Amino acid sequence: MNTAHPATPRFGAVWQRATHELQAAGLHFGHGVTTAADEAAWLLIHALGWPLADSFAALDVLLQREVPADAHERFDTLLGERIATRKPVAYVLGEAWLQGERFLVDERVIVPRSLIAELLWDGLDPWLHTQPRHIADICTGSGCLAILAAKRWLGAQVLGSDISADALDVARANVALHALQDRVQLLQSDLLKDLPDNEPGLDLMLCNPPYVNAQSMRALPQEYRHEPELALAGGTDGMDLVRRLLSDASSRLAPQGMLVVEIGHERAHFEAAFPRLPVVWLSTSGGDDAVFLVEAAALRSPA
Repeated sequence: MNTAHPATPRFGAVWQRATHELQAAGLHFGHGVTTAADEAAWLLIHALGWPLADSFAALDVLLQREVPADAHERFDTLLGERIATRKPVAYVLGEAWLQGERFLVDERVIVPRSLIAELLWDGLDPWLHTQPRHIADICTGSGCLAILAAKRWLGAQVLGSDISADALDVARANVALHALQDRVQLLQSDLLKDLPDNEPGLDLMLCNPPYVNAQSMRALPQEYRHEPELALAGGTDGMDLVRRLLSDASSRLAPQGMLVVEIGHERAHFEAAFPRLPVVWLSTSGGDDAVFLVEAAALRSPA
């Protein structure tokens, strides 16, 4: 990598150079950003110590700002690590952003990117019978969906559960970061097995489970292989945990409760496994077939 710098280079020039280097390295972009340009900007803004959310407010001004030598050195170190290791950029930086919120991450959890996050502000409102007061985020990982749900519904108590003790350590750090210890409880549980028997039940259950089918797991780009396999692999057809979840969810939901599940590109496998289950497919930036909603009544009805 060429690290010879002109005196006080401008943001735009450093950004352009790094974009070309990332493109030339043949990396995969899918962990919070989708292009080399976006990833280069994130790395550079992080190295500069600028607030990410505000940095692009005036792009023409940003491009002309100087990059001090110490920040440029930090940036080149981060850029070099990203290319050499092929770790997702979130692991390199120790942070991820979802719906404008910052979360701490490392290789104990998958990088936060759930499409369910897009739906929490108003995307579920047409199906909610009431403001949810009891919410659970199953397979919580970093805790991002539990935290976002707590911020969306200020009167709700939220439970985040995960089978991984390591993941829950990261989730605890994020709950503390967002000062939500009074409303977000974390629990180690194999799906719903160890959840408390609360009455009248959960108004809303969220789940972004491991759903990648075995064939797709074998073809994952190297970046994904830094993530915990436990959080990705869903068995032969990707539906192993989904089957268990749908079998048990009705006993945990309130009479008018609902379950929202993300399954990525596995709709065909889902419909083969549950041909008669009435679900609603929700529109997200990932398409109209990556997240579904099912009501408690449907789960309780005979197949």
